Formats: sequence, C-alpha cells, structure tokens
Amino acid sequence: MSKTRLFVSKKLSANILIYIKNKQHHFLKNVLRIKKEDSINLFDGFTGEWLSKVISINRDNIVLQIQNKLRDIPKETDLWLIFAPIKSYRMNITIQKATELGISRFIPILTEYTNQSKINFQNFELNMIEASEQSERLSIPTLDKTIKFDDLVNNFPSDRGLVFCDEGDDNLPNIYNALTKEAEKFKKWAVIIGPEGGFSEKERSIISSLSSCISVSLGKRVLRSDTATTAAIFSIQSVIE
Repeated sequence: MSKTRLFVSKKLSANILIYIKNKQHHFLKNVLRIKKEDSINLFDGFTGEWLSKVISINRDNIVLQIQNKLRDIPKETDLWLIFAPIKSYRMNITIQKATELGISRFIPILTEYTNQSKINFQNFELNMIEASEQSERLSIPTLDKTIKFDDLVNNFPSDRGLVFCDEGDDNLPNIYNALTKEAEKFKKWAVIIGPEGGFSEKERSIISSLSSCISVSLGKRVLRSDTATTAAIFSIQSVIE
C-alpha cells in the first residue's frame, strides 16, 4: 500500500483517470521521483480514500488511474474553531495543528484587540490540505470569510456548545472538569480563541452570557493564541470523542 497521499478536488470513483499538475506534479516527479506502476493514495474529501496507479509521467502532468476504494470517510466530531487572526507564521501553525486535530470549520473573527485583519485564504487552504494529507485525515475543513465579533455572537446557534477559554477569570474550572459535566448536553461544539491581547471586558461579558457558553481555564500560565488553540482542541476532543 502506498504511503504517499494526495488531495484532489475531483470526485473520485473506480477506473477514472486523474491528471496531476503544478506543485503536486513537481512533488511526485522531482521530490519523490515516482515511477510508472507506483501506487499513490488519493482522497477528495467526499467519497473517501482510493488507491491509484501511475500510468504515465509527462513533462507537464502525471496520469493516475483509480484502482479501488481503501476507506470511507468516518463520522467526525462537528467542532468549529472561532479565532481572531494573528501573525501569519503563528496563524499557519494554528491552521495546521487544528486541522490535524479534527476541526471541521474555521471562522475568523475581528475583535476589539485584533491586530492582524488580513488573511491569505489561499495559503490557509493549502495548509489545511497539507495537514490533512500528512495526518491521514480524509476530509478538508471549511474556511469562512472573516466576520465581525458582533455578527458572530448575535447569530451563534444555541444548540452548539461554545467552549470559551477565558484567561481573565482565575476562578474557572479546568477544561477537562468543565466539559466532563457538559459533554452529554451538546452534539455539536465550537471553541473560541481571542487575539494575542485577549478579549476586551465587554467581549468577555457578551461571550459568557450566551446560553451555550462553557467558560473554562487552560491553567495558570498565559498561553500564546496558537498554543492555547492546540491545547483547547486536544482537550475538547479528548472528552467529547
């Protein structure tokens, strides 16, 4: 079985031909130096993972033929990451790790202290695909356009548990204890992480007032946004899965 996995945007089925071009073509041809008859695993985010065989290697493309399905997409946790954009390097790490940990939807928000309002969405999508390929995940998360904080809280669904990692309150229960008590209450979840300056007092009050909000602590240390995101997602998945 092939250990090389690629995401393709075309819906896959048995016997069809897939033409690999551009960066993926360069990767297979010049980095991995694949040969005819080699096997490559492909997934499309919809039908599952498929085994393919290299049938030709050309200057501008590589042609693969789908052989058979290896895996169906398993049922996944419905978990959103709501985040304030931060500096590009740390944001890329956040996107990669959150994808590996099973986030189903990314929702960037603009808060009072957000200092990085521009997002390279194409780069984010490439990071999500690369993380899914590496982690053997079979789906690709969705990525929303940036929205304002008020629009988020005014339209947040009441049937989705919202985990709020509130570093401004020293009396909150730790995330494991809090979620263990609430795990059966919701089938769908979200976690909200603020910018590096945190949420304002007004924003903290508004988030906490939402009926589905569960305010938690990630410990005594003040964590960077990317570190807090990874820790929170891992903790949530450990409980609800």
